Amino acid sequence: GISPEDNILRWPSVRRGEDKYIFPYEENADVVFNSSTLYDLPLLKYYAEPLLCGISESSPAYKKASQLLAFLKDIVCLKPAEIAAIPPTSIMREFIGGQTL
Repeated sequence: GISPEDNILRWPSVRRGEDKYIFPYEENADVVFNSSTLYDLPLLKYYAEPLLCGISESSPAYKKASQLLAFLKDIVCLKPAEIAAIPPTSIMREFIGGQTL
């Protein structure tokens, strides 16, 4: 996979692609829905925080990693038992494993 550092450095390109190829056509979609859940950010913190903390101060991704860590600071992280209770059909399972779609 891609390292957290490389992921951060590639993010501007991902956003440009969304702006060019997705958002202009959003109004043409038959259905648009928000798939976020209440546990998305607490789950993200569980996995992302240790990875973001591992980015070196000398890295060009350090500033963004620090901003992301500051954003996550006040979010209560899910416990492993709570993560285990996430339904196997949850879209988040695509990223953490255990998906049964």
